[in-house]
Amino acid sequence: MWLKDKIRAFTLLECLVALLVISGSVLVYQGLSEILSSNVSHISKNDEEDWLLFCQQLRSELSGSSLDRITDNKLYVTKGTQSLAFGKSRSDDFRKTNADGRGYQPMLYHVVSAVIHQQNQMVTITITFESGLERTFVYAFEEKG
Repeated sequence: MWLKDKIRAFTLLECLVALLVISGSVLVYQGLSEILSSNVSHISKNDEEDWLLFCQQLRSELSGSSLDRITDNKLYVTKGTQSLAFGKSRSDDFRKTNADGRGYQPMLYHVVSAVIHQQNQMVTITITFESGLERTFVYAFEEKG
């Protein structure tokens, strides 16, 4: 009679297999989470992609404009009837403003320094990022005729 009243239960081997499957799943999930986290931080801090976008934007802004002057490490240009200025702000961005400094539009963030040089109609902008990355932008304005 004692053998007929046996209760069905998990064996020790079945419990160990279940624990192994659960722990393996948790480890895989943790590893994928760490990889995803590192990829997101890399993408969000990628200065190289920001630089490429900045170059396209600045080239577009400067096309069709005429060089006025470079003063106090700022590039002053005239585009149509507007006088514009480009340069590093007091904070950590490189921005576009009116020549009088109003209406700013940040173009590039995490900038430590921006040095602007002029040689004839050629302008060179050297930018250093917080990450230590240094890039140079060169633009040749059309000769005034």
